[in-house]
This record gives sequence, structure tokens and C-alpha cells, in this order.
Amino acid sequence: MNWQRNLWCLWSGCIISSASYTMLIPFLPLYLLDLGVTGTAINLWSAIVFSVTFFISALMSPYWGRQADKSGKRRMLIRAGFSLAAAYFLGSLVRNPIELFMVRILQGFATGFVPAALSIVASTAPKEKIGFSLGIMQTATLVGSIIGPLFGGTLSHLFGIRMSFTVAACIMFIGTLVVSLFVTEPTRNEVPQASGVIDDLKTAFNNFILLEMLVLLFIAQMAVMVLQPLITLYVAELQGQLEGTVLIAGIIFSLAGIAGAIAAPLWGKGGQKAGFSQVLISGFLGAGLFNSLQFFVGDIWSFALLQFIFGFFIAGIYVAVNAIVVANTNEGFRGRAFGLTMSANQLGSMFGPLIGGVVSGWIGIKFIFIYTGIFLIIVGFVIWKQHEKY
Repeated sequence: MNWQRNLWCLWSGCIISSASYTMLIPFLPLYLLDLGVTGTAINLWSAIVFSVTFFISALMSPYWGRQADKSGKRRMLIRAGFSLAAAYFLGSLVRNPIELFMVRILQGFATGFVPAALSIVASTAPKEKIGFSLGIMQTATLVGSIIGPLFGGTLSHLFGIRMSFTVAACIMFIGTLVVSLFVTEPTRNEVPQASGVIDDLKTAFNNFILLEMLVLLFIAQMAVMVLQPLITLYVAELQGQLEGTVLIAGIIFSLAGIAGAIAAPLWGKGGQKAGFSQVLISGFLGAGLFNSLQFFVGDIWSFALLQFIFGFFIAGIYVAVNAIVVANTNEGFRGRAFGLTMSANQLGSMFGPLIGGVVSGWIGIKFIFIYTGIFLIIVGFVIWKQHEKY
């Protein structure tokens, strides 16, 4: 079995999955305007259609993870890819916000592509290459999140937002087709026990290291996403004007992704040598420090630099969490384990922007940086005190 072929095919597939998703998300409020939503209702509908997919995905990920262990990870990968393509195509046909809401629900049910891909990579890569392989896979979602908004914005500007949905459907369909032709799954050495989602959750709760990794992933994702509804406003505040804010904010927000794409393979190699507990500690302490320093910036350039460094360290957390999950779960539970990490990630993505939006209204945007940073540093010190068990 060619594990390298699997790695690079799935890497490409995850870039496509992430890009097709992020080329649509930033422009949903504009799409709602096209669908006739006006006035203050745009804020409510934006929040609803944005968060519902994360919520459904968080609920469904454990189920799809169990199905991956039971029926095959490759089969679940293909199911998720083609289902997402269908959901995106339906998104291009909606006529009102209720139909868009229903499409976003379907998109949440179609989740599972990335966890299945990670599970296949973890099952096929040699033991000494797992850290490197998971680091490479982490770059895929980061690269996709950088390419997606740029590509989607260009398409929306030239042809309208409906065309972005159509193109997302096409590239997701083609990407899944290629993956189905070239990716192979190893023969399972053990048959997973028949169980339900509740049994899987009980197993996860009895695996204390897995449970801690889920909590840490939730915290990291929430810290990343807490800024999402605020960054444009903060950039405007630093500039002292609104002109050009959207473009500059988009570039700055992508810097964390660019840094993560560079850093993830390096963290993977470093973790393979020094231990992933060290990567986890460094990731939380570094991300917390440089997030806190953003409280003191007074210009765009300093803010952009600190966002880049923050992204460098936060990438280490994701790589370490995935590697520690692999090391502390057996192959028969691997799909379910990555399904649970997907749930933790989606919940962090849902609660982060909500918390950021609410709390910033009380204490101001700048204080979000220092409070979030201090919290990450505290988590890093807690991990340092008990890292031997990882």
C-alpha cells in the first residue's frame, strides 16, 4: 500500500473541501441580501445560517465517525464528499432565506470528510511518519481556508454568489471522484464492537487523555474564532477609517492561516522527536503570549505581525492534539475518535464568534485579546504540570 499516495491525495482533497467551504461562508450575509432579507433581520438570519451548520455537524460527527469504523473510512469519505457537493449545488438554487437555512442544515449532515481523511492517513502512515503526516494534513485545511475566500470573493464579484455555490459543488464533486479512484484503505485487523453513539461517548469519557484532547481542541478553536466577528471593526479602529477595511482585514486574518500552513509540518517533525506534549505546551504558551500582545498594538503592521506569529503557534496545538489522539486510541475506534475531535472543533467554531461578539460589547475589542491570551497561557501551564501522561 502506498501511504504517500494516500497522504497527498487526501491532502489535496482536504484543501478542496476547506476551500469550497470557505469560499461561501464569508459571503452568506450578501447572499441573504440577494434573497430579499433587509434591515435588522439580516443580522439575525446571518447568525442563524452561519451557526446551524456547525451545530448539526457537531451532533452528527460522532455518528459518522462510528459509521467510518463500522463500514469503512474510505466509504464515509466518499459519502461526505458527494453529499457536500450536492448541498452546495442546492445552495445555488435557493429562492429565500428559509431554503438557504435548510441547505445549511443539509451541509451539517454531510460532514465527515476531514475526520475520515485524517483517520485513513493515521492508519496507513508508518509510525515514525505519523507526526509529519498529520502536520501535512493540518496544512491542507489552512491552505484551503486561505484560498477559499479569495477565490469565492473573485467569483462573487464577477459572476454573483450563486456561481460560487455552483463552482464549489463542481470542485467538491471532482475532488471526491479523484480521491475515490486513488485512495486505498488498509484491511482492518480488528472488528469494531457494535455500539451506539452513547456507548462511544462513554468510551471517550473513560479515555481521559482523549477527553482532555477534545477539551483542548475546543479551547483552541474557540480562541481562533472569537476574533472572527471583530477583526474588521478592530482594523477600522487601528486605521481610523472604514475605507479598505474589508480587504485589509481579510489579508490579516489569512496571515494566521499562512503561518499555520508553514508551521504545521515543522511542529509534526518536532513532535516526533521531542514529544507532542512539548509541542502542545509550546503551542498554548506561544499562542497565549502573542495573542495577549495584540492588546498593546497601535498600528496595522504590528497587528499583522502578531497575527502571523499567533497562527504559527496555534497550528502546533492542532498537530499535537491529533497525534496524541492517534497514540491513545486503537485503530477500531479511530474513526469515532476523529469524529469526536470534529465535534469539538465545530463547537469551538460556533461558540467562539458568539462569545467574542457578546463580550466585546461589554469590555471592548482590545480586552478580548488579553483575556483570551491569559487563558491560553494558563492552559499551557496546566498541561506543563501534567504532560508526562501524554
